[in-house]
Amino acid sequence: MRAPSRKAAARGVSFSASPVLAVQLPAWRSKLTVFLIFCAFLALAVRAFWLQALSTDFLQRQGASRYARTLELPAVRGKITDRHGEVMASSLPVKAIWAIPEDVQASADQSRKLAQLLGMPPAELKKKLDSDRSFVYLKRQVELDTADKIAELDIPGIHTRKEYKRFYPAGHVAAHILGFTNVEDVGQEGMELAQQSSLGGVTGSRRVIKDRLGRVIEDIGYIREPQDGRDLTLSIDGKIQYIAFTQLQQAVETHRAKAGAVVVLDVKTGEVLALANLPTYNPNTRQGLTGAQLRNRVMTDTYEPGSTLKPFIAALALEKGMVTPATMIDTPNKLAIGTATIGDSHAHPSSMSVTQVIQQSSNVGTVRMALRLEPREMWDLYTTVGFGQAPRFGFPGAVAGRMRPYKTWRPIEQATMSYGHGISVSLIQVARSYMIFARDGEMVPLSFQRLDQPPAAQRVISPKTALQMREMMEKVVGPGGTAPLAQVRGYRVAGKTGTAHKLEHGRYVSKYVASFVGFAPVSDPRIIIAVMIDEPSAGGHYGGQVAAPVFASVAANALRALNVAPDASVDNVMIPDAPVMESM
Repeated sequence: MRAPSRKAAARGVSFSASPVLAVQLPAWRSKLTVFLIFCAFLALAVRAFWLQALSTDFLQRQGASRYARTLELPAVRGKITDRHGEVMASSLPVKAIWAIPEDVQASADQSRKLAQLLGMPPAELKKKLDSDRSFVYLKRQVELDTADKIAELDIPGIHTRKEYKRFYPAGHVAAHILGFTNVEDVGQEGMELAQQSSLGGVTGSRRVIKDRLGRVIEDIGYIREPQDGRDLTLSIDGKIQYIAFTQLQQAVETHRAKAGAVVVLDVKTGEVLALANLPTYNPNTRQGLTGAQLRNRVMTDTYEPGSTLKPFIAALALEKGMVTPATMIDTPNKLAIGTATIGDSHAHPSSMSVTQVIQQSSNVGTVRMALRLEPREMWDLYTTVGFGQAPRFGFPGAVAGRMRPYKTWRPIEQATMSYGHGISVSLIQVARSYMIFARDGEMVPLSFQRLDQPPAAQRVISPKTALQMREMMEKVVGPGGTAPLAQVRGYRVAGKTGTAHKLEHGRYVSKYVASFVGFAPVSDPRIIIAVMIDEPSAGGHYGGQVAAPVFASVAANALRALNVAPDASVDNVMIPDAPVMESM
């Protein structure tokens, strides 16, 4: 058969008659295709209905998350002032510099200037900006003038945020009272920590609309307005605080001591007028701080108080009617108790009155009185005045000290605890305990906040006993006593010295804690001052040599600052050439 000619093909062979298209497809395939297309359109319609009619809240949230932001509004932290309204801590406005790394577009010159303004190496800045995070702080608490210079660089992706930085005008002088806050303006130490809930306030927030560069283009409104913190008025007297700190600093330097502490209390109200420690730190610049600098030794360090506890034994013996101030006590140089021997470090008469026992700080005389008491009677008095008890005046870190239950006391332990060994206390505990002598036998709670009304008092000993003890302790600072260096011109003062070996690894070593606790004026006590010098290494180590002069200097200036009238002639100071040294 011959193939059709080109001419015949050109004349019109039907295209549908092509053998290529002659393949027969099953009819169900075309119907299935049409059905699947219909189902796809139906699914799209259902999805569109679901999104536009039933899921509008979800879509709105998703949309809002791309342009709406909730900004945190920091509350202004409350000020801290002394009892006279002088500012001791306040919050200053600063800026936080932050970035969205993927949006940052900075030239080499801009990056160099930014690193210089932030005070960081360019490599550190580059590392932060190369982060894969969507948000990164470059630096917190930047001063406003520096933040303004950074804003002038006009670098896309670099932003600022308002925050606050705490400032302490008194610096290192009041560091251990105030403490400090962290970069989030949250209290970390001292009264900043103790009163965080009231000082900190409540952070607020507001909703805004931002563009992709993070710029606020519309303010939607407040969700919650910030509530600023409440101001705090301390019991501290700024003038007395400065006096106490400078006198302590001078003593620590003079005696080349490891550390020192001093606290001043108001006898009438129990308010803490001053509290200082060395070593100290500046809360405004806290780089390179050590544990020794941070330790609030008045509150957290315990030590064996030594002879400062002897007046309590005499007071208890007087209160029980066992002795009078004139009662004579046999005081040999050595006293055997079981297999142990107790002695005095200086010569004294073989018989001394109770007054002389306190005046010359005799261990043997004190032990003679203590062993006539029941262990529980001593333990009751010690616990009543606060020894071995956790202080309850709202200051963080205050310790309870150590005192074993009286049922376990052996005679030698009862004897040594009578003159301040085998028991540990904090300086503020000892200072408060002397309230019973200065307040006619009463005690009041301590307060670090200014009080409008004196607190309720607790009776511990009788007014008669307290008066007798004041007379005895006044002789301690006079001729023949252990602390003539504690005398104050124009004022009658009273107190007790303490010198104790330090314990290290369970053994007594040739290191000492020298202390003095006293009050003035004796005719109507207004202040109690407790001083502790840790490891003096020059100019003696006895409390009467090292701590008593600090008491005298602080008392003289504090009494004048408080406008307390003198109760003695200006010629009342008589310091002998060789004061009696207390026994240890």
